[in-house]
Amino acid sequence: MTADGTRVIGVGSLARVEGEGAVRLRVRGREVEQAHLAIYEPPRFFEAFLRGRGHTEPPDLTSRVCGICPVAYQMSACQALEDACGVAVEGQLAALRRLMYCGEWIESQTMHIYLLHAPDFLGADSLFDLARDHRADVERGLRLKQAGNAIVELLGGRAIHPVNVRLGGFHRVPTAPELRPLAARLEQAREDAEQTVRWVAGFDFPDGACDHELLALARPGTYAIEGGIPTVMDAPGAHALPPDSDRSLPTRTFALPDFRAHVVEHQEGHSTALHSRLDGRRHLTGPLARYAISGRWLSPVAVRAAREAGLGDPRQGTACRNPYRSIVVRAVEVLYAADEALRLIDAYRPPPLPCVEAPPRAGTGHGATEAPRGLLYHRYRLAADGTVAEADLVPPTAQNQGAIQEDVRLSVERRLRSGDAIDAELSALCERVIRNHDPCISCSAHFLDLSVERA
Repeated sequence: MTADGTRVIGVGSLARVEGEGAVRLRVRGREVEQAHLAIYEPPRFFEAFLRGRGHTEPPDLTSRVCGICPVAYQMSACQALEDACGVAVEGQLAALRRLMYCGEWIESQTMHIYLLHAPDFLGADSLFDLARDHRADVERGLRLKQAGNAIVELLGGRAIHPVNVRLGGFHRVPTAPELRPLAARLEQAREDAEQTVRWVAGFDFPDGACDHELLALARPGTYAIEGGIPTVMDAPGAHALPPDSDRSLPTRTFALPDFRAHVVEHQEGHSTALHSRLDGRRHLTGPLARYAISGRWLSPVAVRAAREAGLGDPRQGTACRNPYRSIVVRAVEVLYAADEALRLIDAYRPPPLPCVEAPPRAGTGHGATEAPRGLLYHRYRLAADGTVAEADLVPPTAQNQGAIQEDVRLSVERRLRSGDAIDAELSALCERVIRNHDPCISCSAHFLDLSVERA
């Protein structure tokens, strides 16, 4: 406790998240005066060293931003560069891209559900503790992750940082017989995913509600993954509704080239990652946003699983705003991705060429896809010879920082108002709230290091 009656609670290194971050709270009585999610990894300057590169290089280079979601970076980069070059990738090439993205959704979302998030609900400190008491569940999760990896490896050449993706399509496309073994594996994956939804739906979920605007891509008729129109769902507080209301709220859209006019970044002194505001307000991307905006276009098997899991009927516009239940939404998305992958494989007919040519020209292109953790935006400005003159990348975690901080603040205040809590309890709560959103700070996990400043 300091002389002015405040106490500072800090988690020096967040556990079970991808990357290095900390959280620091300043508490006075039962009020949280300040909550900071401090991302302290050094900047990696991708936007700077992309300048001067040839227009075919960013898909491979930006995939190195993240070992967990490299496909997201490759697809967003390809979209933006093809837009700048005036090229459209359609038909079976576009279907193969969606299939590859389904693989990333399966492996990445499954990793979060089983390795990072489920221990919070089952009283385990790590995957190893979880495996000791829930071995069959962990084995199911590992099978699911391997199925997703197998898709990415077959289409991308390897499971991490794929090398077969190129501007305009692929260096090589698979034959139909090469895809068939994946179908048998995905039948098992779909069954495992259904069991995963039922498993996580049985967890004990604390109360919680996020009053943020939601931002996701939408593509009427299908659940948006590899492209769509930026769509915003209003925050409940803007309509005098209870924050945990599942009523459908108004949505609005804007053109992708206008993305940077709506999503504006700024620097916060406590974080090396830029923060974002959507039209001046706090917003959230990711599974809760996707489910609220596009849930009506989930496949029938995913809709049925969502209803049985207590998420309501997405085809009636119901939304989930309890961040603790995001694990259920992610599980439904894994089920959808497995089901969609099977549909794509069944309909696959090899295209005549593995790619369409994308000759360089002067111009600016925009691309956005739904990474597992939310909307990922790329913009490139090319010179006439294809040299990258300017690059702009806006990842989902940078957009979500403000929403995560607010959820931490509100959760700690609710705990304080329910009774006294020691620092260790509050720091554990902070980490749990942050893990709800699965921030992709980078691709490593660390152990808890708590620091408490007292006078």
